[in-house]
Amino acid sequence: MSSILTNNSAMVALQTLKSINSNLADTQKAISTGKDISSAKDNSAVWAISKVMESDVSGFKAISSSLALGQSTVAVATAGAEQVTDLLNQMKEKVVAATGENVDNAKITADVNELKNQITSIIGAAQFNGANLLNTAGGNITVLSSLDRDATGTVTASNITVASVDFEAGLDLTTIDVSTSAAADTSLAAMETLIQTAVDGAAALGASQSRISAQSDFVSKLTDAMKSGIGALVDADMEAASARLQALQVQQQLGVQSLSIANQGAQSILSLFR
Repeated sequence: MSSILTNNSAMVALQTLKSINSNLADTQKAISTGKDISSAKDNSAVWAISKVMESDVSGFKAISSSLALGQSTVAVATAGAEQVTDLLNQMKEKVVAATGENVDNAKITADVNELKNQITSIIGAAQFNGANLLNTAGGNITVLSSLDRDATGTVTASNITVASVDFEAGLDLTTIDVSTSAAADTSLAAMETLIQTAVDGAAALGASQSRISAQSDFVSKLTDAMKSGIGALVDADMEAASARLQALQVQQQLGVQSLSIANQGAQSILSLFR
């Protein structure tokens, strides 16, 4: 039965065209934004997961900055400790020379005092952004190293603590006396203690620097992995989207033609009254 009031064919064609237009709009949106899921209405569960991961990525960017700052601070302290060790070795040569007979102890004392002053200067200057691991005032430093999220979603911060080696208190340079051969003999044992303290301090700082560097590399790789994971969840497959767009454009043209044909059906009824 044909009716001029209800055109079922046109209604079906119209609903089909609306569906095609909707899919076409979604595909065009995916192509323009580069994302299959750009808002919560697209897929609320996946969108929520991606946003949590994006917040973690932002947090790890801040952690990378913290690690870089900590690594620089420890690197400066390590360089200072190594330089102090070298100067103490030079001082040991002076002490050994001063134990001999017929030497100018006054000149050797002047050289040793200059080395002492240089060591004191390095200890005071080995700071980065106000943090100094070689003197008493500096103290330990705490470096933010990670944000750990458990199964319940609770986030806790992890830190790396770098202990101060405190050469200011640990290296008692006043124990070194080369004014006489006898004093120089007595200072040899103290010299060995000072060198060992400096070596131990430099080694401890080097180990901390290595740990911070390794953690920084891990955080960088972890951030990249999380970004890749977010992309896998929400990014659009541009090859598939391009193919889908062309298919939908063809379907849209056919839908328009179908609707046009369905609308023309009512016009054929007029021929019955001629």
